Amino acid sequence: MKIIIFYVRPSVLMLLLLLSICTFSDCYDPLDPNGNITVTFDIHDWRSDGYAARVTIQNFYQYRHVDKPGWNIGWSWTNEEIIWSMFSACATKQGECSPVKYGGAHSCMPNPVIVDLMPDAPPVNMSENCCRGGLISARAIDPLRSLSSFEMTVVNLDGNSTVYPPANLTLLAPGPGYTCGPVVETTPTVSSDFGGRRQVQVYKTWKSTCTYSTFLANKTPGCCVSLSTFYNPRVTACPDCSCGCRDADQSTVSCVSSEVDSLPLSDVEKADIVQCTAHMCPVRVHWHVKNNYMDHWRVKMTISNYNYKKNYSDWNVLVQHPGFKQNSTTFSFNSTLLPTAGFADEVALFWGLQAYNNELLQADQRQLGSVSTEILFEKDSGMFTLRNGWALPRRIYFGGEECAMPLPDTFPVLPNGSSCTKPPRYLFLLLLTYMTFKSLASWL
Repeated sequence: MKIIIFYVRPSVLMLLLLLSICTFSDCYDPLDPNGNITVTFDIHDWRSDGYAARVTIQNFYQYRHVDKPGWNIGWSWTNEEIIWSMFSACATKQGECSPVKYGGAHSCMPNPVIVDLMPDAPPVNMSENCCRGGLISARAIDPLRSLSSFEMTVVNLDGNSTVYPPANLTLLAPGPGYTCGPVVETTPTVSSDFGGRRQVQVYKTWKSTCTYSTFLANKTPGCCVSLSTFYNPRVTACPDCSCGCRDADQSTVSCVSSEVDSLPLSDVEKADIVQCTAHMCPVRVHWHVKNNYMDHWRVKMTISNYNYKKNYSDWNVLVQHPGFKQNSTTFSFNSTLLPTAGFADEVALFWGLQAYNNELLQADQRQLGSVSTEILFEKDSGMFTLRNGWALPRRIYFGGEECAMPLPDTFPVLPNGSSCTKPPRYLFLLLLTYMTFKSLASWL
């Protein structure tokens, strides 16, 4: 009997291990299959001992943006390079620049960490697509602000014409969750000049692609969904412990009561702390089926902030629902439909109106911060129904993170008999009796 031995490459084993610890939604978002953040290094000028480069951080995620306190990126130099100067960004540490030759260098760190400048930076330090405090918009919401860039001059190469890309690229945007691939050389970037009449090509281009994983970023969801309808007085609340549970030790400050005599917020030292609730989520999205008309139906959607320490700037909500196949009107938010890959349901993206409700304010001891809108849907008689929770959303995201949904068996249901397509039998009997008496009366 022969024994057959199969040899499996280590890279294959690593892939199998990764797939075993990540769920499908953690490793790949089917609602945004092409989403990523790409970091590009363009060398556009050579020096006697180095080069000048432009670094661009481009957000290709449709609904995931980079919020406060903004992005930072880091890498490791492979040939003892030094950043002599930098525009539109800065390294967080200068490091040891003891040689006289590079005593005034911007950063001599072997593994520099770079952050964006604030909007009030001196104009002399600014260049295009910079100085927003590290904020980057989602691509579907504001394509012009979906990138950030800076320039730097790299030295200490001693005239060596062979340059190597940096290694071990890291991205915080603003927290963890992003994994970046190796920085590799690609086709040089080409840009237009003189109104598109001339094409200019850089000398060399390196790129790295960074992808986001909820599995790496969060232990629990950051939002939950509650549901209600006009045809049922019952409200389906967020599932208990959607975003974690309160500590068993009541003396531990894990949340703040909404009562007047609760712990003063000035005594709370934690960076983020939420109102004490059964779901313990910082954000709740409530979907209420409000009206059913002959040709339309109406929904009210409310986003509430239970976080006492954080305002959500440039927030967005993504809703997956088959009703978006028909025309819809949103009254208080911006909205757009996103392309889907292999989904029968449509996906709509909502975000606030500039200077009106684009910031979801933090909660206080008097009330929650909230924003809301009503959505009017055209009705497709062949598809629309109030049965089996059809009018309720299939999936909701807030700020790119999937929210915890209630279980289907807790959804509001139609009153008894309302879901029948045929009228009850006793109505036919009453109608028959009425017609009989009417006929007898006409003969008398």
